[in-house]
Amino acid sequence: MQLIAKKFDELTTTELYEMLKARSAIFVVEQNCVYQDLDDLDYRSLHVFYEEGKTVTAYLRAFYKEKDVVQMGRVLTLKHGTGLGGGILCEGLKQIKAKMPCKKIYIEAQSYAIGYYEREGFKVVSDEFLEDGIPHVQMVLHLE
Repeated sequence: MQLIAKKFDELTTTELYEMLKARSAIFVVEQNCVYQDLDDLDYRSLHVFYEEGKTVTAYLRAFYKEKDVVQMGRVLTLKHGTGLGGGILCEGLKQIKAKMPCKKIYIEAQSYAIGYYEREGFKVVSDEFLEDGIPHVQMVLHLE
């Protein structure tokens, strides 16, 4: 398994296809949620993923939400319960810190995953809200 971190223009067509296929498999099919995944933010995002063969097995993206604030999202793994989720989060944070200088990282986390993000230092900063019918919270990781 290989870790890859690329800006949109650096992705191969196969990497892009596999990345979008993984996002659809988790966020549309597995979570039974119809929403517009292709939101134009991919163009300005850093895409971090594990690839096994040509298959994207874990993924996240990051983009500047505002000056000094990076938003991370679309965090997923196709192999649940294997530690791959913790691996992509840890490696993704390293890549963001190295390639996207910022003071904090912001996420809108599904509520069931709060503990997953707290293990890396994220703190809940909002009440729960619904996004596409799924409970979420805002979380922040301060880097200074």
